[in-house]
Amino acid sequence: MKQHIEHLIQAALQTLQQQGDLVIDSPRIQIDNVKDKQHGDLACNIAMMLAKEAKRKPREIAEMIVKALPASSKVAKVEIAGPGFINFFLAPDALFSVVADIIQAGQTYGHADVGKGKRVLVEFVSSNPTGPLHVGHGRHAAYGAIVSDLLQAIGYSVHREYYVNDAGRQMDILAVSVWLRYLELCTEKFAFPANAYKGTYVIDIAFVLKEKYGNTLAVAADQLFSDLPKDEPEGGDKEIYIDAVIARARTLLGKGSYEKVFNLSLDMIVADIRDDLAGFGVEFEKWFSERELANSDVVDRMIERLQKTNLVYEQEGALWFRATDYNDEKDRVLQRANGQRTYFANDLAYHINKFERGFDIIIDILGSDHHGYYPRIKAGLEASGFASERLTVLLVQFVTLYRSGQQAQMSTRSGSFVTLRELREEVGNDAARYFYVMRRSEQHVDFDLDLAKSQSNDNPVYYVQYAHARICSVFRQLADKNMSYDQSQALTHLALLTQSHELTLLGTLARYKEVIVTAATQYEPHQLTNYLRDLATDFHSYYNSHQFLVEDVNLRLARLALIDAARQVLANGLQLLGVSTPESM
Repeated sequence: MKQHIEHLIQAALQTLQQQGDLVIDSPRIQIDNVKDKQHGDLACNIAMMLAKEAKRKPREIAEMIVKALPASSKVAKVEIAGPGFINFFLAPDALFSVVADIIQAGQTYGHADVGKGKRVLVEFVSSNPTGPLHVGHGRHAAYGAIVSDLLQAIGYSVHREYYVNDAGRQMDILAVSVWLRYLELCTEKFAFPANAYKGTYVIDIAFVLKEKYGNTLAVAADQLFSDLPKDEPEGGDKEIYIDAVIARARTLLGKGSYEKVFNLSLDMIVADIRDDLAGFGVEFEKWFSERELANSDVVDRMIERLQKTNLVYEQEGALWFRATDYNDEKDRVLQRANGQRTYFANDLAYHINKFERGFDIIIDILGSDHHGYYPRIKAGLEASGFASERLTVLLVQFVTLYRSGQQAQMSTRSGSFVTLRELREEVGNDAARYFYVMRRSEQHVDFDLDLAKSQSNDNPVYYVQYAHARICSVFRQLADKNMSYDQSQALTHLALLTQSHELTLLGTLARYKEVIVTAATQYEPHQLTNYLRDLATDFHSYYNSHQFLVEDVNLRLARLALIDAARQVLANGLQLLGVSTPESM
């Protein structure tokens, strides 16, 4: 309906321009919903937007536009309010048509072709495989999955990808942490490093390592720890100490045995992450390995390409990218003096690889701590011949979890954290997914476990699901009373829906398609959760104020068609959120 009103205003402006009454550039027309129905259904502020350019008072421009508006059977009347707002009152038939549209489209209602099949790669979660997913990762998972589904609903071809950071120092720390726990199982005694991973999951992996290889990977503790620098508890540097332990482990184990520990640790954690996400309803088309990327020629080809354009220089044995030529704050190291590629080099090559695979749009969903990182990636893309505006970076803020009023601490290294799996077991997938996306991704979330588990109207997901279940109960009552519902006949009696609650519900249903498009294109799933809350509120108010199974057959059919349309929209919206639609509660 907004598009229809926009076309009317465009036609009016064209008429005024052709007549010479307005000399203006083509303006952007914005149509907004009106909260107070006394002022209409839709409003436009175009008159205020044009006042300065046209050198006329806004109300005078509004009057000119209203007079030039083409006739429309969908508009009952138009009024000018305040300094020049143009308010549109929709004809009842325009609202009634949405019921038929919803019922006929069914599960596809709200889908659109805005994307026109463009290929979009959405990378999300991508947590280092050094431990189980915690509740913060859960927000990334829910947000990324729902953004992907919204984009797919409006016509994009969406590819979901998890970048497995299986190379680098953190993975070595994990492997050594597992091996040290394995040595403890082999009865070796020593002080566990301050900077090693301490979660119980590390012990679980060590048990598997021991079961698979027996004592064949064991060495004496004295042999491992002799002549190492001091650890933090002894006044040393924990970072230097853990690096020394890793180097000693590599030497004592040798390449083959070290890789056995490394690969087993990696495989078990990635398998756990996959299982956890699948249980959360989050699936990926591809799990992309950083190690495989680093072992291929992709990084080499990228550096060679940059060298040919004189954007790489050598300094003190290291290779540097001239990122400052692309407005980055400083140049960036691609390869250290020891020949080791940096994480930046691998990550830039990964992004180039995304475009080389033929994707039109790249979306990275990352933690808020990455806000200063992506200018260098965009600089590298520009230098490599790829338009940086094709990359969108969406940042997700942290989650603070509260249970019984107490904040739960999260630290993968110490092992004192709440896992996503624990959260799902406690509150269920529905509440977790819904609560995670109720606010903008860049806003912090305080996750109230007590509220998420409550069966009350204060719990938003319960409130919305209850609206769906209530509608299903009405149709069960219909069957119990041996009453029939003829859908096609019901659609011929919608003009009987004249009560204020009915018109309000119709107006809210008419907004759904617009909400899906804006939520998808603005990457804001919270617009959908807000809408579903509004729709549920309108339905509950209607339910509490009117009977549906009335004696008047025609009115009964009309009301049933209306709530059936509401049920379908509730179901469609909840499905996009990955939330179930119970028929009884």
